[in-house]
Amino acid sequence: MHCPTLSELPTPPRGKRGWPWTEESPQLTDAMPDGHPWPKISIVTPSYNQEQFIEETIRSVLLQGYPNLEYIIIDGGSSDNSVGIIKKYEKWVTYWVSEPDRGQSEAINKGFEKASGEIYTWLNSDDYLLKNAVRNVAMTYHVSPRAGGWCGGCLLVDADSKKSWVHWPKRLDLEGIVDWSENHFGQPACFFSEKAWQRCGPLDEDLHYEMDFDLWLKIAKELSIEKVNDVVAAAHLHRNAKTQRDITRMFAEQYIIQIRHGYEDLAIQDISQWMNSHAELIRRLNRISRFPFLRPILPIARIVWDKFL
Repeated sequence: MHCPTLSELPTPPRGKRGWPWTEESPQLTDAMPDGHPWPKISIVTPSYNQEQFIEETIRSVLLQGYPNLEYIIIDGGSSDNSVGIIKKYEKWVTYWVSEPDRGQSEAINKGFEKASGEIYTWLNSDDYLLKNAVRNVAMTYHVSPRAGGWCGGCLLVDADSKKSWVHWPKRLDLEGIVDWSENHFGQPACFFSEKAWQRCGPLDEDLHYEMDFDLWLKIAKELSIEKVNDVVAAAHLHRNAKTQRDITRMFAEQYIIQIRHGYEDLAIQDISQWMNSHAELIRRLNRISRFPFLRPILPIARIVWDKFL
């Protein structure tokens, strides 16, 4: 698909202005500046009851001006107006479905089963791409085509899209990524190759919060992840965001993933630091699991390991 122009899309809701409502990325020619064809990019949006944000997400993808884009939306059977919004734009969506699923990881896996691009990413239905994001990623891919992934800056915004700050990746090597508490980066700003997905995917569907961390570790063990020197996406911080609602389980998954990948010492260190700053949680979860080597410092072990291992 060649991305549509602003004039081709439905009129934005009243009061919506700026990107991606009344502004668009420049339309690109069919070839890159050096004559090579633009790589095909597949974007999957998992969605469930995000009518407040999903139209912004969809428009930010469609208004990239990119000549070789594939857009797939996997909705988990939303009960709000999400499907109605998707239908407004279905003319430009490669594939979409609305049906119950087991959560975000399964939805993303289902989407990539339909994908055929050279570059993949998923964009949650409460996040959005910035102007020229896809072009900037494609240009970085062109410079480092053997990499497994490419990660740029991620703008953090509130529920009204008011800008907060930019989260840049610090380290993109394996030893940096595994120290996720110190070196995490914004998933909406990360793209990866079809080759990396075939070798390292699919997502673990038992993970519901840190599935991206698990994938980045798998990719970094086999391929490089390169930096994109642009801010390419925005992530909404809002009270109904899944990671804000259940931050305990988000951290639990992080530690489990570190242990699964052979970094037990780092997981124990991170858990110990986290526990020191969560005294009330320690009091409530002061029970031990079946891992005796963790007993001295892991009173939260039951909720972590009994749930996920």
